[in-house]
Amino acid sequence: MMSNNTHVIPFRFTFQPGISLYEQVVYAAHKAIVSGQLRPGDPFPSVRALSKELKINPNTAHRVIQCLTNEGLVEIRLGIGTVVAELPQATAAACAGLLGSELEAVVVEAKKLGMKLTDVMAALSDHWERLGGQETIATEDDKGGLATE
Repeated sequence: MMSNNTHVIPFRFTFQPGISLYEQVVYAAHKAIVSGQLRPGDPFPSVRALSKELKINPNTAHRVIQCLTNEGLVEIRLGIGTVVAELPQATAAACAGLLGSELEAVVVEAKKLGMKLTDVMAALSDHWERLGGQETIATEDDKGGLATE
């Protein structure tokens, strides 16, 4: 396994065999953005920088940036380059829908391991805190967006 963290690439990840490089880079960038490691307006590496620093094919680097752009996580600004975008407001129902398959996979794996719900919740809480999550309760506001209490 090879770990990558350079001054040009503002997020860290470890190449894992058996998982496509594209998926790994997208996941690492996504994680850095949603955890607040990368903030709106921060510069995001260009295709050339991603390709060179991570030693990946330029087509793969282009697909990474295209995916993040399509998800609304980065935006390309003329004359400036690629930057981290403002995270869009989402409803609680939309968020739950996005997590559906991932949560199901976690539950299936936890059941295979014989874990109790309290153990799964504790593990989830640990990961939440490690990524800089704050202990808030999300509810829908009057405009259909998320509000915290």
